[in-house]
Amino acid sequence: MSTILELENINYSYIDGGYERKILKDLSWKFEEGTFYTILGPSGSGKTTLLSIISGLDTANSGNIYFKGTDIKEIGLGKYRRNKISIVFQQYNLIPYLTAVENVLVAMSETDNDIPSDKKEVAYNLLEHFGIVRTKADRRVGQLSGGEQQRVSIARALSSNVDLIFADEPTGNLDTATENEIIEVFKELAHKFGKTIIVVTHSNNVSAMSDHRVILKDGILQAIE
Repeated sequence: MSTILELENINYSYIDGGYERKILKDLSWKFEEGTFYTILGPSGSGKTTLLSIISGLDTANSGNIYFKGTDIKEIGLGKYRRNKISIVFQQYNLIPYLTAVENVLVAMSETDNDIPSDKKEVAYNLLEHFGIVRTKADRRVGQLSGGEQQRVSIARALSSNVDLIFADEPTGNLDTATENEIIEVFKELAHKFGKTIIVVTHSNNVSAMSDHRVILKDGILQAIE
């Protein structure tokens, strides 16, 4: 498999009470295409910070991040976020006054990637693939269950035609049965559609079902055997 995302000597720290707190220390790692990863680590270890940096929402103090061999700073962080990646959040981050299909259409309108001309039909089909039938797709997202809203969030992430999807505690608000359903969605995205899925999670259940388990400890990533 080819490397889609490479982290090279990433360092991140901040000043806390007059002291420098180092969160990431010369962190390096390679993520491969078509693979489902989970990143574990204790609270305060820097998992969300790392996700923010590799998704271009924050910048490291030093080090480089390469997307398919190109430094994301050369791509431009705005273009990288808009055209190369998508993020699935624990709180879904859907627009509450829009329907499920409208939320997906918004994401499709914001990317520069090639999108089919029949966007609405594509959006409906994408939602239906993840269990959101048309009658539900036409409802405001607040009328859907938590699991359904997370499926809408995943469909939205896919709609911009990207190969790399990040997720921050995506099952944290879901019951075990729904969590298992979302895990199966991530596995399908990686293994059937060739997407790279990188999930930050506290859930051992989610981690156990991923292809590769990684732990953030003492500022570096380490593989869990």
